[in-house]
Amino acid sequence: MTTRTQGGFARLRRAVFARHSNPWSAWTRWASIPLVLVPVWNRSWKQAGVLAVWFALNPVVFPQPAHERAWSTRAMLGEEQWIVDRPRDAALAVNAAASAASVVALLGARYRRPWPAGAACAAQMALTLVYWEQMARYYDRKLEQDER
Repeated sequence: MTTRTQGGFARLRRAVFARHSNPWSAWTRWASIPLVLVPVWNRSWKQAGVLAVWFALNPVVFPQPAHERAWSTRAMLGEEQWIVDRPRDAALAVNAAASAASVVALLGARYRRPWPAGAACAAQMALTLVYWEQMARYYDRKLEQDER
């Protein structure tokens, strides 16, 4: 990958996260997690398409936040920095566990098993909040380091 391409990706990532760090974007995305199960449960490509459009638009439809004090804002900005730095830390394990819960939830929806689908979806949502806490702390630590 050329330096020019990398610079283009960095600008795109920065533009997306600048808007996705709006608390409305972060929280509506989190609240949408259970919706991923609906098209799988219903075997509906149309529902999947609508959901895909929502997930594509969500990070950019809200404006940049007025400040960076909100917990969800700091979490999204921390995630952006974490993606750039790529540390191998506990957040990686939490993110992997949330992904595994997502797969279990999707399988539950595929086989129309409400309890496994619901429990795994709840686990994914809870793990996402744990991950966000880790990302907010990561952001705060980076901010402290930059101020020194």
